[in-house]
Amino acid sequence: MLRFLSIRHLAVVDSVEVEFEPGLNVLTGETGAGKSILVEAVGLLLGARASGDLVRTGEDSAVIEAIFERGDQELIIKREITAQGRSRAYVNGSLATASALRALATSLIEIHGQHENQTLLDPEAHLATLDAFGGLGPLRRDTEAAWDTLQAVVGELAQTRRAAAARGERMELASFQLAELERADLQLGEDDELAAARQVLASAERVERLCEESYAALYERDGAVLAELGGIWRRVSELADVDPQFQSHLDVRDGIKSQLEDLALFLRRYADSIEASPARLQRVEDRLALLERLKRKYGPSLHDVVDQRDRLRRELSELQQVDARLTELEGAVEVARSRFLERGRALSGVRRAQASRLSKELEAILADLAMQEARFEVRFSQAGEEAWGASGIDRAEFYLSANPGEEPRPMARIASGGELSRIMMAIKTLLARTRLVVLDGNIPSSGPAVPGLIFDEVDAGIGGRVADVVGRTLHGLASVFQVLCITHLPQIAAAADAHFLIEKRIADGRTRATVTRLTDAARTLELARMLGGAEITDVLKASAEEMLAPRGTGAKGETKPKGESESRQRAKAKARSRPPRG
Repeated sequence: MLRFLSIRHLAVVDSVEVEFEPGLNVLTGETGAGKSILVEAVGLLLGARASGDLVRTGEDSAVIEAIFERGDQELIIKREITAQGRSRAYVNGSLATASALRALATSLIEIHGQHENQTLLDPEAHLATLDAFGGLGPLRRDTEAAWDTLQAVVGELAQTRRAAAARGERMELASFQLAELERADLQLGEDDELAAARQVLASAERVERLCEESYAALYERDGAVLAELGGIWRRVSELADVDPQFQSHLDVRDGIKSQLEDLALFLRRYADSIEASPARLQRVEDRLALLERLKRKYGPSLHDVVDQRDRLRRELSELQQVDARLTELEGAVEVARSRFLERGRALSGVRRAQASRLSKELEAILADLAMQEARFEVRFSQAGEEAWGASGIDRAEFYLSANPGEEPRPMARIASGGELSRIMMAIKTLLARTRLVVLDGNIPSSGPAVPGLIFDEVDAGIGGRVADVVGRTLHGLASVFQVLCITHLPQIAAAADAHFLIEKRIADGRTRATVTRLTDAARTLELARMLGGAEITDVLKASAEEMLAPRGTGAKGETKPKGESESRQRAKAKARSRPPRG
């Protein structure tokens, strides 16, 4: 139940606080006064998309806050929207995402907009209504899952068939490219090694000369370094006998000698290994040229070229196995199709049983809404495989006969605006019942309770006696749900447990919307205005008082509505016992 709503700096609302009651809460006011802004504010609290355009001109941000009651618990939800379009949401003081708010919405309140009647004109929406009435959510979700699986396998099969169709050309190209790469016999890192070899070969004479000169200086010529070292170490040894500081140098003499001998050996071998021929240099140049060409074609690096070779090997292997994969996928499609048909047929059978119940219960409610002779049917048509979808194998459409002697025809073609409003009201009543959980078990349930319903001008197109019937129907619905209803009809406003007037005023050059809970006397004046316009006469006042008389004008709750549960009465008494906010 929506207990309290606070709005600051949202559109034409500067600051508004409203305490709602259990039962039927009606909001009235002139067209454009800002009634729908309250509905929009609740929608924002429940995760609707926020926009900086909603923030009141001249303000930095808009803030909406509400207290919802779920049993004995209170849930405080807050949403802040900046003029730049950013928003933050809080649930009981903790940050929450918009998706978390949307998840909460299903257990807090449902909003039925003023244009929702038009959905009845779309046969595509009729199956969803039937499934919601019958509580077929689990069966429908199973069917949707089977459909998703079927579509995934069908998509993969189509892709594999396209690959098979282009297989010959692709195999020819891939085979040519792979043969080119395999002939190259690529080795990772060889381009760097060859570049170094080319540099040595290009300077072979100089390198060989330097190696020979260095080797001779170390080992061969007179006064060679290794030969002179023996004398040096003898002298250092004598110095060490005089001063121990020289001992550390003596300790490394074997290592130094070994390193110099290794260097001499390497210089000789390196000089001998240099094949300083133009032919070898040409071979290195040719190999580097080949690697560069492959890198330009498949690269940019040799590592990338090797990876491309490996990918081509895998691709050719897969292309060669595509026939087996096609056979495998064709079998998978048949399995997925059979599973989808199995679940779709099971859903279809239950739908047909629920369609009969929906027709009977809807006709009973329509009779209470001054459509006593209405006949309602759900007609199914066989849908071909091309029309199957996530909702199953059915196509269904609502048919209506509003007048005796007339055959039912597609509702989308023949229903008037007033009839659509009443049919929508009847459907919403039935859907509310299927989702209601009550302790006494008087109303069957197939889902979680929804403690609040908001109707935003769903009474469009009706008036007179029918409006009075709709008012009584809403009041009856409010005996088990909290109902908030925005209306322009005095007959519906007269059925309210709590009546709020929304007005738009201009002060200091700014427009401000206000919300006022009406006293008994103020209700009479507002109903008179709704009946006759700006000029309120004694006749209009008398008519308004007469409309209010059957419900009584004493303190709210003195008259217990017919059929109201004891638990609902306790909720109302609890609400009345709370001190008002602000």
